[in-house]
Amino acid sequence: MTVLGARPQFIKAATVSRVIRDAASVDVSEVIVHTGQHYDEAMSRIFFEELDIPSPHYNLGISGLSHGAMTGRMLEAVETVVQREKPDWVLVYGDTNSTLAGALAAAKLRVPVAHVEAGLRSFNMRMPEEINRIVADRLSTILFCPTDVAVANLAREGLTAGVQNVGDVMYDAVLYCGAKARNTSRILRDLRLTESGFALATCHRQENTEDPARMVGIVGALATIADELPVVFPVHPRTRKRLSELGLDAGLSRLRMVEPVSYLEMIALEQGARVVITDSGGVQKEAFFFGVPCITLREETEWVETVNSGWNRLSGAAPVQILAAYEVQKEFGRHAGRPNFFGDGRAAERILSALRRNRAE
Repeated sequence: MTVLGARPQFIKAATVSRVIRDAASVDVSEVIVHTGQHYDEAMSRIFFEELDIPSPHYNLGISGLSHGAMTGRMLEAVETVVQREKPDWVLVYGDTNSTLAGALAAAKLRVPVAHVEAGLRSFNMRMPEEINRIVADRLSTILFCPTDVAVANLAREGLTAGVQNVGDVMYDAVLYCGAKARNTSRILRDLRLTESGFALATCHRQENTEDPARMVGIVGALATIADELPVVFPVHPRTRKRLSELGLDAGLSRLRMVEPVSYLEMIALEQGARVVITDSGGVQKEAFFFGVPCITLREETEWVETVNSGWNRLSGAAPVQILAAYEVQKEFGRHAGRPNFFGDGRAAERILSALRRNRAE
């Protein structure tokens, strides 16, 4: 049973669901539970269509609540589904409230949990995502790590049993979807953008959207960059709401603000950008995969490999730091060689093999 509810999880789960379907006639099947955490049409249903994910067997419709209320209702609803379906495994992805609820529900019912993207750490306990990661890892029987750094993080916490470095399922997804996005998406043409002729920006993390000073700093820096290079800004619903509440939306006229885009459109924008500016963990990695320099609007990242290699720079939210990072990254060697931190694109196959093997044992 797969529990998911947010855009990055749809992308990750698509790779594993694909190999499960290929093996379905043998000995494995999947029940997909969508919590409803991302309820926006462009951020949920369309991802299932583009990534060829089977329609969820259950859609719990839980969204738009506080962290506690959302997680509590998900926990109750997922528990009911686990009791009904009696799965061999509950598979959770990443670091969202859906991840936490799925892991808690399964563990309390003594159903083994497998966590994809285990071992990631930002070492910032103010982030809800960090709390979710740590709890999910502690509850998991198998911990599927994307990198050697993630394995080392778990070892420092005393977690070694069930830990496997399988590679990154998002790299699997990029290999599968990158060419398709490049060949089929019309978004660059529709937005009248040229290759390497724009910056791509995203912002949705709670640490940024809920801090007025950080939002003012980020918006101001993006507006300054836009004087030199067009800035395309797909606006997350939470971010749009906060911009309006803070009275900042009127000052964004210099940016190319667009509605949330589909996964293939986002991949096309990432591949075409001169630089990516984001607070998203997934977008940081995708920029690295495509050889596009990145600026991360945080003081830390769980993807330290991208920073250590120079492809990603941490700027925080202060305009002076964002602009300084931009001056460096816009001249970085786009599409230059990059170390291979994230595996060979076969993470999903290893995940399925491990689930089968451990069930048999």
